[in-house]
Amino acid sequence: MITTIKYNSRNLKIDLTKPLDISIPMSGSSDDINAWYVDAPKIEPHVNKGFIGSVKEGAVINFNDIYFNPHSHVTHTECIGHITEEVHSINKNLKQFFFLAELVSVAPEKKENDLVISKKQLQYVLGNKKRDAIVIRTLPNTKSKKTRKYSNTNPPYLSEEAALFLREKGVNHLLIDLPSVDKEKDDGQLLAHKAFWNFHGQQRLSATITEFIYVPNKVEDGTYFLNLQVAPFINDASPSRPILYQLL
Repeated sequence: MITTIKYNSRNLKIDLTKPLDISIPMSGSSDDINAWYVDAPKIEPHVNKGFIGSVKEGAVINFNDIYFNPHSHVTHTECIGHITEEVHSINKNLKQFFFLAELVSVAPEKKENDLVISKKQLQYVLGNKKRDAIVIRTLPNTKSKKTRKYSNTNPPYLSEEAALFLREKGVNHLLIDLPSVDKEKDDGQLLAHKAFWNFHGQQRLSATITEFIYVPNKVEDGTYFLNLQVAPFINDASPSRPILYQLL
């Protein structure tokens, strides 16, 4: 179904029957993505006083308990509450769910023993474009990203200057296919998180960071209409399902 949407005085035409899902699902097994030294997630039948919540085990319904950490096990969207003493909920802070987004592919640069996405790289791929959201696909881009175990691997990350550049450019929603925008072990500095959310200034409460996405290689770089779907958890982060739509 092709529809025209008016967005910030622009008429955008999209085909609602052709969504591009860039989330990574969670199955509750050791095959799921994992980071931050947490055990694998679990999805298992609830057991209580002889009741086993599984039709296969004789129950009339499937009734599963789910144990997971959104930061470790699944595509998730987080707000500034991830790094503040004050409680901020993504369910409260994210009030709009449709944005004009730019998908870019970046090969992180070698910096000493790290791989880093630099300000210069983002300046190059964005140019003069003004976008509400940026979707960063790191290179090389393989399907192993959907099952990778990231703990103790020192994954690529954003430099503080790159995150500051995105903030100053007016990007409010940052999506990336890594476990974090910051270095895995940085002594708690969280430089990119703090720069993007303006932690030490007028904090950007409505700005979000989405991590653990996966953008297939067949999806070309360019401008898309983004639907950022977030489960209604009263928490700093929530499982999410970002959907891209091509502009016609």
